[in-house]
Amino acid sequence: MPRTTDPSVTATGATPWRSRLAAYKHLPQVKPIPPALVARLGEGLMVVPSPRDVDAAMRRVPAGRLSTVRALAADLAEAHGAQVGCVVTTGIFATLVARAADEDERSGETTPTPYWRTLKADGSLNPKYPGGVERQMQRLEAEGHVVVQQGRLLRVQDGPGPSPAPTRGGRRAPGSKLP
Repeated sequence: MPRTTDPSVTATGATPWRSRLAAYKHLPQVKPIPPALVARLGEGLMVVPSPRDVDAAMRRVPAGRLSTVRALAADLAEAHGAQVGCVVTTGIFATLVARAADEDERSGETTPTPYWRTLKADGSLNPKYPGGVERQMQRLEAEGHVVVQQGRLLRVQDGPGPSPAPTRGGRRAPGSKLP
C-alpha cells in the first residue's frame, strides 16, 4: 500500500472522524419536502443538515440539559428557514459527531462535543455512540441524570420522552422545543 502524506489520514489508513465532519461540502441543503413524505410532514421545505451543523447544535446543549435528535433537526430547520429537518440525516451525523468527539477526547481535547446529552429521536440512549449505552449512561449520571430502563430501552428519568413528530404542515406541537 502506498504511503500518503495527507495529514487527514491516520497511521492505520483511516480518515479521522473529525475530518469526516468536513467531508460533506454539499450540505446543508434546503429543498422541498420529498413527495413521499408530504402526506406525513406537509408541504414546505426540509433541511438536510451538514455534520458541522449537527456538531454545533450538539455543542449548544448545556450541562444538566438534554436534547433529542428530533429536537435538533427541528431547531436546525428553524435556523435554515425550513419547516422540517431531516431526522434520519441528523441521527446519522449525531453518531459521526459522537465518534469525532471520542477521538478528540482520546487525543487530549478537554472540551469535546457533549454528544451524550443528545438522545435518540424516541428519547432513549444511543447504542451507536462510542462505548454504547453503558458509557452514555455513565456520562449522564455523572451530570446528575437518573437513567431508568423502560422495556428494552434506557431513558433518562424525567428526561425528554419521544419528541413529538412534526404535525401535518411540518410544525411541531407548541412547547415541544428542546435546547
